[in-house]
Amino acid sequence: MLQTLDAAAIRQWCAGGLAALVRHQVEIDELNVYPVPDGDTGTNLVLTLTSAQQALALDSDGTPEPNQTGPAPHARVLRLIARGALLGARGNSGVIVSQILRGLADTLADEPVVGGRELARALRAASTAAYAAVAEPVEGTVLTVVAGAADAAERADTDDLATVATAAATGAAHALASTPELLPVLARAGVVDAGGRGLCVLLDALVEVITGAAPSRPVTAPPGPRPPRTVARETGAETYAYEVQFLLDAAPEAVTRMRAVLAGLGDSLVVVGDEATAGRIGTWNVHVHVNDVGAAVEAGVVAGRPYHISVVRFADQEAGAAPVAGAVPLPERVEPPSRSAVVVAHGAGLAELLVGEGATVVRGNPSTGELLAAIRSTGASRVVVLPNDPNTQAVANAAAKEAHEFGVKVSVVPTRSPVQALAALAVRDPARRFEDDVIAMAEAAGACRYGEVCYASREALTVAGRCQPGDVLALVEGEVHLIGSDLVSTCTALLDRMLGGGGELVTLLVGADAPAGLAAAVREHVGSRWPFVEVHDYPGGQPLYPLLVGIE
Repeated sequence: MLQTLDAAAIRQWCAGGLAALVRHQVEIDELNVYPVPDGDTGTNLVLTLTSAQQALALDSDGTPEPNQTGPAPHARVLRLIARGALLGARGNSGVIVSQILRGLADTLADEPVVGGRELARALRAASTAAYAAVAEPVEGTVLTVVAGAADAAERADTDDLATVATAAATGAAHALASTPELLPVLARAGVVDAGGRGLCVLLDALVEVITGAAPSRPVTAPPGPRPPRTVARETGAETYAYEVQFLLDAAPEAVTRMRAVLAGLGDSLVVVGDEATAGRIGTWNVHVHVNDVGAAVEAGVVAGRPYHISVVRFADQEAGAAPVAGAVPLPERVEPPSRSAVVVAHGAGLAELLVGEGATVVRGNPSTGELLAAIRSTGASRVVVLPNDPNTQAVANAAAKEAHEFGVKVSVVPTRSPVQALAALAVRDPARRFEDDVIAMAEAAGACRYGEVCYASREALTVAGRCQPGDVLALVEGEVHLIGSDLVSTCTALLDRMLGGGGELVTLLVGADAPAGLAAAVREHVGSRWPFVEVHDYPGGQPLYPLLVGIE
């Protein structure tokens, strides 16, 4: 039974936590409430912790002796783990868990000995860091679970490390069980939150390191059929039409003045950031609902240096369109001439297309570190990142923040499909100011409706009905609209449905496993049914999706 959490125990926790996540990886992946076979939380958490473990392995001989100057050994190990997790973070849950680890590291860095009360304070800081990392915190997620762990640890009110760790893990498990009550999509599916389940696995691994015995927890395997995915989106008050968010480098006193200005402009104001001392520049995350976007941004300009500015019009969300987001123009200034674009894409043919458009391509399901390396490899001082997947957007945002530390300004255009990236790259104009160019790219991406065709990986209940493994699914804007048994007929039916809403240009990206003649059959159908529509098809080579469709 450990009385204190030292460097050796923390290393053991990282290795044991990773091993536990690997054991529970399939279980956590199965908590996914959607039948499309990608973006699984368990896999992303394993990859995130693998990066943390690799950071420790590279520094296996670098931990200073207790009599050396510098940070305490346990603090140094925690910082290595947090940094490795951040650079390797995959998906939203991976990014949030990396922030939980950062909160632990920041709090325990100044503690010479880590006992029960120190761990409780660190868990509270971890919860605060996790909430601060999310622009729109949603209860019923991993945020609720880490808050439950912190609450229980504080209630234990003891210096005994084992008691506090056990209480935290138990509190997290109870909070996890409550997530369906807080998030309707989980209740309808009969499952708990996947990211929260992953955090519970990590906390149980910590208890095992401290006490020598693993807590016994029920398996959280979901039932068979699933309901359709429901994306919880902020619709905003009827009074205000826009959501404005940005990061801000400013002193606390300037932020206080800005907060008062923004409070008079709108509602849903959230400003979180550094615990900076007076006169010291810190980094802040600002969120507000307004009608006057320019005035909100100007308040940030007066306070300090805003960047990573994004604007969402609520009407676009209510209509089901992809949110229009991008940088907002700042006052005129001279921009460095060097700018570039980094795009996440799967498939050799698609990568060739994007490189032809002047982009740097990152393949696969990238980590924060891989995206950061790609951003820096461009040599540009202004970079646009196109993630092409909602699950990669959090990773892109984390890489953008890290790039700022190297003097590179990065704007993330929230593309959800490669066809949107192609549309965005087509309107790039180096003669425009960088901020204006990002807005133009975001608008072009938002105006491109996208569709996907894939095979169902599991039985599920979708808005189009119940699907079985192997059924052909046709998705529009990420939602299942058609279920078929024949690939070609489902693809042509998808085009009819999308073109029924208008469109002049169709882009087809043919997947790696698509049968020969698929593109020709779809082109022939569009030519006969929609004779005034222009069609371009390319060998994308993407896995999982025989066909990706863009309508402009």
